[in-house]
Amino acid sequence: MKRTLKGRRNVRVIPGFGLTMGITVTMLSTLVIIPLASVLLYSIRLTPAEFFELITAPNVISAFLTSIVCAFIAAFINSVFGLILAWVLVRYDFFGKRILDGLIELPFALPTAVAGITLSKMYSNTGFPGKFFSGIGLDISYTHIGIVIALVFVGIPFTVRSVQPVLEALDGGYEEVAYTLGASRIRTFFKVIFPELFPSLLTGFSLALARGIGEYGSVIYISGNSAKNGTQVVSYVIMQKLERLDYSSATAIALVMLIISFVLMFAINIIQIRRSRRVNAR
Repeated sequence: MKRTLKGRRNVRVIPGFGLTMGITVTMLSTLVIIPLASVLLYSIRLTPAEFFELITAPNVISAFLTSIVCAFIAAFINSVFGLILAWVLVRYDFFGKRILDGLIELPFALPTAVAGITLSKMYSNTGFPGKFFSGIGLDISYTHIGIVIALVFVGIPFTVRSVQPVLEALDGGYEEVAYTLGASRIRTFFKVIFPELFPSLLTGFSLALARGIGEYGSVIYISGNSAKNGTQVVSYVIMQKLERLDYSSATAIALVMLIISFVLMFAINIIQIRRSRRVNAR
């Protein structure tokens, strides 16, 4: 009997560790490792002096600041409203819930260029609600505000889809115990519910942040791409270099962009792991 159970444990639906591991390594090498290595390969064609001169150019630094700051603001907004939206979808039943839940995926399915053109038209001085904001002296299109709005649009699914499954699996008994002990709704949320949701919320934040830093299609139209007004994003500067066939400069900027994204993701993952350990230790 023990031999039979042991034999069943060793049976795998997908055949062989060697075969599956080989497929995994091949796919990772083809789709991830080799492209990233090519970025490094093209970048080292520049001398260190040329590399630092390029990445410290005023327009490049301005583009990096615009991309990172706008992406951070958009990711924070997505974290707040994404949590609220996930809460509504999980905790309440209402007419049109399935439609609203399906619309969350729209930024994934919609081409980003289409989203950028639509948003730039809506928030221009002749569109709605852009015309209203323009009337009170607030321009949105071709400003940093427009960039943030575009990044909120493309990043909101990451937060909602990261928090939603955790919220669905959260045992409602914790809330009932907190209410029984006399805790208010606000205290129950921040002391009982939020610690359970924080790791997934941080995951959604990091995904939205990484997507926002490298976003191109949705921001290229609404940003205005003005070096004078500081609305150029890093992806646009890279595209400019590629149009001039300056592959070394484009890959050098892309390498810095890759390092920044990696450092941000690594730091956020460390925070997430430590937070999860604290919660599990309680």
